[in-house]
Amino acid sequence: MTVEKLNRQRVVHLLEAFARGDIVTALSCCTEDVDFLTHAPIDVLPHMVPRHGKQELRELWQTIWSRYSEVRYKAPHIVAEGEVVATYVQVYFKKRSNGRIVQFDMAVFYTFRGGLVAEIREITDSYDLAQQVLEREIGPLITGARTFPD
Repeated sequence: MTVEKLNRQRVVHLLEAFARGDIVTALSCCTEDVDFLTHAPIDVLPHMVPRHGKQELRELWQTIWSRYSEVRYKAPHIVAEGEVVATYVQVYFKKRSNGRIVQFDMAVFYTFRGGLVAEIREITDSYDLAQQVLEREIGPLITGARTFPD
């Protein structure tokens, strides 16, 4: 089996573990010094700050699972090249507070070291995600708060 196929399987294993709420297994896929970065609005999602190390990543994932009762995903595109795996993932989180589904797409890039995930980089449509989490249109808030010169 090529390293690409193996790393692809490792990413799927991590995603499946996280989606079933098995944080211990998901973390076992990562190095001790795993580095996590996502581009999300931290004023709306303060728990999405950069994370370094398994403990900080555990705290992030526990926070997510405290807010959502169900996580589902589809990964229609997974591309592996050497020690890097790029994924396009469609994610569905069910809110604990009211049962509403938050659905968003992300590109996630995983970098491996010694067969374990050493870096996770996520790119999401943070505008759409913020609206779904807040359950309101944020366009008027943004345009109403800004003043443009004539």
